[in-house]
Amino acid sequence: MKPVLSIALVFGLCGVAGARDDKAVDPVGTWKCEYEIGGQQRTATLKIKKDGDKLAGTMSWPDQDETKLKDLKLKDGTLSFSALRKLQGMDDGFTVEYSFKVEGDQLKGKAAADFGGEKREFEMEARREKSDKS
Repeated sequence: MKPVLSIALVFGLCGVAGARDDKAVDPVGTWKCEYEIGGQQRTATLKIKKDGDKLAGTMSWPDQDETKLKDLKLKDGTLSFSALRKLQGMDDGFTVEYSFKVEGDQLKGKAAADFGGEKREFEMEARREKSDKS
C-alpha cells in the first residue's frame, strides 16, 4: 500500500508543480526586441497587456508606428502571434510570424516571413523593460 501511496504523491506533486509553472509564465509588459537581418542589428518594441482573460498587444519598429498583434496566444510557455510589417515604399506590407519561449524577463525565439515565395527565418531575443514604478 505504501508504494502506491508514494507513487500517487509523486504524481500529485508533479501535477501541482506543472500547474504552478504555467501560471508563473507572464508575457505582460513592454519588451525591447533585438535581431539581425543581412548583417545589420535591428530593434522593435513589443507591448503585451491583459484584455480581460485574453492577451492583446502591439509591435512597433523605428520606421513604423504600432501595429496590432494578430492571433496572440500563450501556450505551454510559448508566446506566438503575427504582425503586419510595412517597409518604406510598401503599401501592403507583409506578415511576420513570431514564436517566443517566455523565460522570466526574457523572450527567445524566431520570426518568419515570406519574401517573394521564399520563407525566411531569423532569431530574436527580447528583454522586458523595467517598470517606472520599480
